[in-house]
Amino acid sequence: MPAEPLSPHDIEAGLRDLPGWELEGDRITRTYRLPSHFAAAGLTVHVARIQDELNHHSDLTLGYNTVRLSVNSHDAGGAVTQKDLTLAGRVEAVAPGHGAT
Repeated sequence: MPAEPLSPHDIEAGLRDLPGWELEGDRITRTYRLPSHFAAAGLTVHVARIQDELNHHSDLTLGYNTVRLSVNSHDAGGAVTQKDLTLAGRVEAVAPGHGAT
């Protein structure tokens, strides 16, 4: 069953609990800064594992000392759904362990 798009109010409410995440067009996004390229690569691998566990994948970009995520739900016509907020919350929980800010 496809995920249901969230209302703008529900997206805003969900983002209040996700510091640094923001709505950009039809996606939620966040860029993390890390102490080194190695730390950024480690976070990228950790995020990939979470995405596989959830069977929900973001656009994930590794920079020198940054990791950027951008996500929406294709099965909801490219809208933001609870699956996106759940993924963001899981990433928020592990990012500090990699030194991300």
